[in-house]
Amino acid sequence: MHILVHLLAFGLINFYLATATVIGPQLHRAPSKNALGPVSTIEILNRVISPDGFSRSVVLAGGTFPGPLIQAQKGDEFLINVTNLLNDTSMDITTSIHWHGIFQHQSNWADGTAWITQCPIQPNGSFLHRFTVPDQAGTYWYHSHLSAQYCDGLRGPLVIYDPDDPLADMYDVDDESTIIVLSDWYHKPSPLLYNPPFTPDSTLINGLGRYPGGPASPLAVLNVTQGQRYRFRIIGASCDPWFNFTIDGHNMTIIEADGNEVEPVVVDSLAVHAGQRYSVVVTADQPVDNYWIRSVSNFPNQTFDGGLNSAILRYGGAPIQDPTTDPGLYVLPFDESTLHPPHGSGVPGIPGQGNADVNINLITGINAAQGVYTVDGVAFVDPPLPVLLQILSGALNASQLLPNGSVYELPANKTIEISIPATDLTPGGALGGPHPIHLHGHAFDVVRVAGKNTYNYINPVRRDTVSLGSQTQNDNVTIRFTTNNPGPWFFHCHIDWHLHNGFAVVMAEAPLSAGVQESKATPEYWYKLCSSQSIVA
Repeated sequence: MHILVHLLAFGLINFYLATATVIGPQLHRAPSKNALGPVSTIEILNRVISPDGFSRSVVLAGGTFPGPLIQAQKGDEFLINVTNLLNDTSMDITTSIHWHGIFQHQSNWADGTAWITQCPIQPNGSFLHRFTVPDQAGTYWYHSHLSAQYCDGLRGPLVIYDPDDPLADMYDVDDESTIIVLSDWYHKPSPLLYNPPFTPDSTLINGLGRYPGGPASPLAVLNVTQGQRYRFRIIGASCDPWFNFTIDGHNMTIIEADGNEVEPVVVDSLAVHAGQRYSVVVTADQPVDNYWIRSVSNFPNQTFDGGLNSAILRYGGAPIQDPTTDPGLYVLPFDESTLHPPHGSGVPGIPGQGNADVNINLITGINAAQGVYTVDGVAFVDPPLPVLLQILSGALNASQLLPNGSVYELPANKTIEISIPATDLTPGGALGGPHPIHLHGHAFDVVRVAGKNTYNYINPVRRDTVSLGSQTQNDNVTIRFTTNNPGPWFFHCHIDWHLHNGFAVVMAEAPLSAGVQESKATPEYWYKLCSSQSIVA
């Protein structure tokens, strides 16, 4: 426990607790009735809701599911005060919020990842996240990053609009009415579901759905006007399944993946994995009517009977009733390898497999006896203190950082290539693939996508969450990025049950540099979050 002794010896915790004060936002800006601005307060609270007709106590941001839209303009500064009002002890009552896809340049401390970049927020406590997004615009989301808490409801959309969007001439409407949040839903609280099978009770679209054998609960309705073009921002906010997303009678033109523009690609079905986001342009060019929006998961025995896994696309002037449309033939399926950036290659380093400055081969697995997932033979466990706090305490290298075996040190300003070859984590069984892998603090170039045996170092898709695929085709999903953002960044499966059971590592990027830079930028009140945590040498 070298790090804990070091912390006590230098009295860092006590010093910062004695001097810390929580600074709250000075302005509350709500751009529209149902959305928050970048300067806001979000209350995390328990409430009983029945989004699919089944009532249960849940964990919510702002009292709604999904949580309120947070919208901003490119270049805005975010000042979001998260207040913990949780009291239902059948679920976690500490919390955190992660801003999924936001790079957090020089604000690693605001990433919102419990035990990596912060201690959890205690009941009746609050924490102000302060960060800027000078070079990002697109579709993001926020969710709890504590245990499997977001499966209990703490998830919502975050959109950063670009006033100079180069794709603006492709669509007419892009606002809160065109955001589509796809999620699974569970009738039991997450602490009762930590062990497989992880079977959702229903699929929700924008917080509404139906479950087999349940009532005909209201479904989400997206209203359109004939002749208009809509930018639908689709967010994969599931805890486990991926969804095949379709709209009867309508094609979709993909223009964004995970906050990154792509050359337009027309599809009639779209695979959306947990953590992924897409913008698609849909033209309302069909006769005035109601059309089924379908979001079927990869779990077995899924149907659309009685409005399951569905929402409604309703043209202005159509009757208020369920659609009677049929699914299409789906002749334009989604293929990730067809997604390319609009401005040519941005792949860092020397082209060719293994030609990066640092090449890492991560072997995923499972320890069936212990019921945990492993990376390079090690299951991730929460450390006693956040990795960032350990770095700021003076740890000199990754070998001194906890948890042992799960922290990978990366040098500054180098090209990193990470390969994840297919193993025995096959879909359909207890291991529950395909696995979507998310890297905090970066977008990466996917130089080899799932289902392909070739590498693309010229113009691959850039994103922050990638599927490992079926792992039955000798897959070796490979990504590249540059270490230009110091700090500890989580790298994990975004199936939240798998993350809870160990499927994660930490990329400690330039930890010496992080220790210098973050110590200057980390606010004193950040240390206060750890005041009620046990510190044992």
